[in-house]
Parts: sequence; structure tokens; C-alpha cells
Amino acid sequence: MRSLVWLGVIVTAASLYLYSLSLYLPAGPRRRPQPGPEVEHVEGREPEQSSDSSGEHSRLKFPSDLQELRELAELLQFYKTEHTGYVLLLFCSAYLYKQSFAIPGSSFLNILAGAIFGLYEGLLLACVLTTVGSTMCYLLSQAFGKHYIVNLFPEKVSMLQKKVEDNRDCLFFFLLFLRFFPMTPNWFLNMSAPIVNIPITFFFGSVFIGLLPYNFICVQTGVMLSEVSSLDDLFSWERLLQLLAIACVALVPSALIRHFSQRRLKLGLQPQNGLNTNKKVQ
Repeated sequence: MRSLVWLGVIVTAASLYLYSLSLYLPAGPRRRPQPGPEVEHVEGREPEQSSDSSGEHSRLKFPSDLQELRELAELLQFYKTEHTGYVLLLFCSAYLYKQSFAIPGSSFLNILAGAIFGLYEGLLLACVLTTVGSTMCYLLSQAFGKHYIVNLFPEKVSMLQKKVEDNRDCLFFFLLFLRFFPMTPNWFLNMSAPIVNIPITFFFGSVFIGLLPYNFICVQTGVMLSEVSSLDDLFSWERLLQLLAIACVALVPSALIRHFSQRRLKLGLQPQNGLNTNKKVQ
């Protein structure tokens, strides 16, 4: 019970920090960027000010659909022109909050990273934050959640424990396989990893490498969403080549891991009708 109380204290403190950070929204740039030179300055009038800070604050929330994602990306791109440090701190804090406490929706934040920071910076941020946040989830589970996770998911933990022991001699590649072809959700793998004795070094490396294709797809999608304004833009040769690159990045590592898994990993199915179906995936 004491561990649950401490976990609640940590979640509450992190939530208050994130909320406080969103309250101290700095003043936006004095004028929104315009697509063309159509805006004329009228003598005696000040340049157009940004929206009311209370209105902007109301838009600072985790996106739940594509429309909210586009609005949030537009807002943060606007603030990033003069407050890059604040936007970076806010994004990193929100991302680590979601990953550390296993809150679904990180794919939206990966897309947001591409829309705000571009492909290379966004991909680096997504990979680093995914890895650090997952490791924090690992540590929180190790410190506070072992007993509760085993009680809530006894069969899943037992199955994962057996697979880990069966593949102990090639554990790192087994973890990569789980990230490329998730037999169990990532949030559950993050929380159960310390319970099934997965070393934190293997865990850290497998998250960074194993989720790289997924992060790339999401970040590149965010870049495209921020640049596409019409269907003509979407079906241009440049966009089609980008989509082809996304497919290659996603398929090539997955094919290599799957080829290795067929030869080395033991990924048996659960016994059914009393028969042991423990065999390699074909």
C-alpha cells in the first residue's frame, strides 16, 4: 500500500509541474507570420497581437484527433519563432509524462514532433524521449508496481517470463522482435520488463533501436502534414518518394529481424487442447 501512495505522490507532482508549465505561457510573437505581403501597416496602429493568452492556454492539451493535432502544431509553431526553449521544454515534459506513466497517445506526439521540429530534430527527439520515458516507466514499475502488475496481469506476465527465459541466450534480439512485431503492447512490456528480469541496458537499447522505424513513420507523417495544404501537394512526386522511403525504412529492418527470429528465437504459441504448439514462427 505504501508503494501505491508514493506512486500517487509522484504522478500528482508530475501533473502539477506540467500544468504549471502550461500556465506560464509566454507572450507570443507580436505578429503572426503571413503567407504573403498582403498585410499593410496602418499609421497609428500597433502590429497585430497574438491571441489572448487564456485562449491560447485552452488549446494546450494532449491532442485526441487529427484536427486537434493540427491546431496544436500551428500554435506551437507560432510560439517557437521566439520561444524555442519554452516549446522544447513543454514538448519534452509532456512526452516524458505520457511515456513514464504508460498513457496511450505517444503516436500523436511523434507526429507533433515532425510538424514542429522537422524530420531530423523531430526524429532525434522522438527516439530519445521514447527511450528515456520508457526507461522511467521501467524504473517506476521496478520500484512501486511489481506486485500490482503481477496481480492484474498474471497470465501475460507468466507468458512473457517464459518467452524471456526461452530466449535468454539471444535476449536483445528477442526484445527487438517484440518492438518490431509487438506480441504484447509496448506499455505492458515497459512495465513488466523489470518483473521478468530484463536488464535495463538491454531494455534501453532495444527501445531506441526497435522503435526507430515506428518513430520515423510518425515524425515523417508530421512533416508532411505541416507542409501539405492541398491534394495536389499530397500526390506530388516528392511526396510519393517520401512515402516510398517511409515504407522502406519500416520494412527492411522488420524483414531482417523476422529472418533472424525464424532461425534463432523461440516464439511458440500457447498450448491449446492439451497440445504443445511451441515452435518457431514461420
